[in-house]
Amino acid sequence: MDAKSLRTLELPKILDRLAGYCSFSAGEALALALRPTADLGEARRGQQQTAEARKLLSVKTDTSIGGARDVRPFAANAARGAVLLPGEILDIKNTLIAGRALKRTLGRLGDQFPRLAVIASGIDDCPGIVEAIGRTIDERGEVLSSASEKLADIRREVRVAHDRLLQKLQTILGSSRYTAYLQDLLITQRDGRYVIPLKAEHKGKLRGIIHDQSASGATLFVEPLATVELNNAWRQLQLQEQEEIRRILAELCALIGEQAQAIQYNVEALAELDLAFAKAKYADTLHATEPTLHDFHPHTPTPPHTPTPPHSHPGSIIKLRAARHPLLDPSTVVPVDFVLDDQTYIVVITGPNTGGKTVSLKTVGLLALMAQCGLHVPAQSGSELSLFEGIYADIGDEQSIEQNLSTFSSHVTHIIGLLKNADARSLVILDELGAGTDPTEGSALARALLSYLLDMGVTTLATTHYPELKVYAHTTPGVANASVEFDLETLAPTYHLTIGLPGRSNAFAIAQRLGLDTTIIADARTLMPATDLEAEKLLDEIHRQRDLARHERALAEAVRADALTLEAELTRRLERIEDERRAILDSARDEAAAEAQTLQTQIRELRRRLQTAAMPLTALKQVEAAADDLADDLESSVPSLKSSVQSAKSFDEKRPVKLGDTVWLPNLKTEGAVLSLTATEAEVQIGRLRVRAKLDELQTKSQTPNSKPQIPNPNSLLPHPHTPTHTSPGLEIDIRGQTVEDGLMMLDRYLESAYMANLPWVRIIHGKGTGKLRQAVRDALRANELVLSHQPGVDAEGGEGVTVARLAIVD
Repeated sequence: MDAKSLRTLELPKILDRLAGYCSFSAGEALALALRPTADLGEARRGQQQTAEARKLLSVKTDTSIGGARDVRPFAANAARGAVLLPGEILDIKNTLIAGRALKRTLGRLGDQFPRLAVIASGIDDCPGIVEAIGRTIDERGEVLSSASEKLADIRREVRVAHDRLLQKLQTILGSSRYTAYLQDLLITQRDGRYVIPLKAEHKGKLRGIIHDQSASGATLFVEPLATVELNNAWRQLQLQEQEEIRRILAELCALIGEQAQAIQYNVEALAELDLAFAKAKYADTLHATEPTLHDFHPHTPTPPHTPTPPHSHPGSIIKLRAARHPLLDPSTVVPVDFVLDDQTYIVVITGPNTGGKTVSLKTVGLLALMAQCGLHVPAQSGSELSLFEGIYADIGDEQSIEQNLSTFSSHVTHIIGLLKNADARSLVILDELGAGTDPTEGSALARALLSYLLDMGVTTLATTHYPELKVYAHTTPGVANASVEFDLETLAPTYHLTIGLPGRSNAFAIAQRLGLDTTIIADARTLMPATDLEAEKLLDEIHRQRDLARHERALAEAVRADALTLEAELTRRLERIEDERRAILDSARDEAAAEAQTLQTQIRELRRRLQTAAMPLTALKQVEAAADDLADDLESSVPSLKSSVQSAKSFDEKRPVKLGDTVWLPNLKTEGAVLSLTATEAEVQIGRLRVRAKLDELQTKSQTPNSKPQIPNPNSLLPHPHTPTHTSPGLEIDIRGQTVEDGLMMLDRYLESAYMANLPWVRIIHGKGTGKLRQAVRDALRANELVLSHQPGVDAEGGEGVTVARLAIVD
């Protein structure tokens, strides 16, 4: 790249700002030395590194270079055998620690940040150095006493010698013999030796060595002869301490020198990462985006027997939308769209002075340089640029008094130089082409120069004030007009760039707006060639139609935006309505499910209480009340109890109860068959249940002699699919008087029969006695899989002499 063109396009200013985001000097040096690359792979790697660094800093905001320093000179000195200062050694330690931390971080995230991970993989751990430095030097840069046994011993002796010296001096200060001779009762130092202040007029009263005197001469600083040897001993120990410290540091520096090359490579890798992080931070500040870089597209071959086009497109791409100059104030800069179609590679920009022509040229050129430096560009996402092997710019007034060059001569001299180097893979930027000389000759020279560049296939951007170049650009394939706009109402440029339309002169309009006499303006119009006036009128109409179309398009965009906003709002409302509908349905389902669950729980609880009820009918009173409460809720699944109540009228309350009778139990509102009788009670089979009831609580119903006992369906209260299919062994077994072994055998057979007969519970009468049989029975019940639970009988049933067991139900 041409160094002068880089300065012209202000790339060094960009690099200065980039360096300000670096964390240490090695990164800053890389930033300042950054140059655009002509290698497509290298440029793309730079862009990818910047993109990865932006992503990394967004997800791990604490990522940094840490305490890294450019310690390459220190490492080189250590390799030559020099002894480094403790602070320099600490910088090496901190740099190695920062490198290790970044290597671990990027190693774990290598899949997400492969480019950065490759850089970090080159960081050497330099084994042993960090640990050795940590054992030798503390964070303040002081050599630790634990660095060697000898150093620890010397420092102990130094403290003892120091204490002795001060104690002797304190004795002299406290002596009444010398008190009158002393200026102050204090101990101070001169040239590394402890002294006391003596009044000058008492010189000789205290024998010693004078090391200094005060500015006024009234005080002499004397080392008493009595402390000379103590001072010498203390000083000698200090020298031994320094010598031991130097020896320790020399050993440490030898270790550093052995790995000096690895340390230097680490600094270079850290500098690359620092530069990538700086690019990311600068891109975030500019709100920049990653551009897509292309090689020059190959040309489509001309079909046979077709005329060869006069000019061949070089295959360059420039597509920048909402591009902003990075050195201008982002709050005031006007973005420009600079997009070249597939047929255009030379653009001629016309328009008023200070209208933004030069800024537009610099913006395109600078953003191309930034992209080839691996920097993201301040433009809308989707920007595309070709990778130019050379970017050359001639911008500004560069007349030189020393070289006796005018503005025109300076421009021509520079253009001659760039024409020698430019080719079809270059970008040439020319400001005020042909200016500074006779307009006729300047215009002709400008057209000839553009034709030369057109024939060479050089992508070129130029600005001019010559109207002849507007016609040239309009009539020449491969060349396009462009213009910056001017607001005639405010007499100020708008800085908007439009490619495809030439700029208007606006001289007459501006003069009239400023108040110039209309007769003068009219006279000036008559002096203009008719063709120029017609061209200006046509151009005015084109601009007017363009502005109208732009206005209509803006209105259409606004309407479209409003429609999209309204559509989005309606969609959100519909989604909320649908969500509310679903929520209502879900709530209703949940409530119904909860109610059903509650009903099922209550039914199961009722069934459990029926199954575990004791033999006396009085224990079922609460179950009856619960059944009444659930009657209304179970109408859909449980038949109405009214039919059962009506059927009770067919029962005779006065006829005596007999075995086999079908009887009505009013308390349970159901019927059952009498299985056994005593003088006052009866055992009644209700479905799979057997209960005992008092005879006066039963209502009887006569049966034919040949009829079998009628077992009513208990589903009128509790629906259940099971009915007994085996002969019942009875609700209780008496094993009193049996041995434990015989009793358990009888119990096992009984439990199996009771389980097969679907008995809900049984009573085992084992008596109280010594308790062995009772304990054996309850242990057996606890281990029997047919038994769900067991408990002692109530007092009316025999208390601890009886165990009531609840059995599982046959499926």
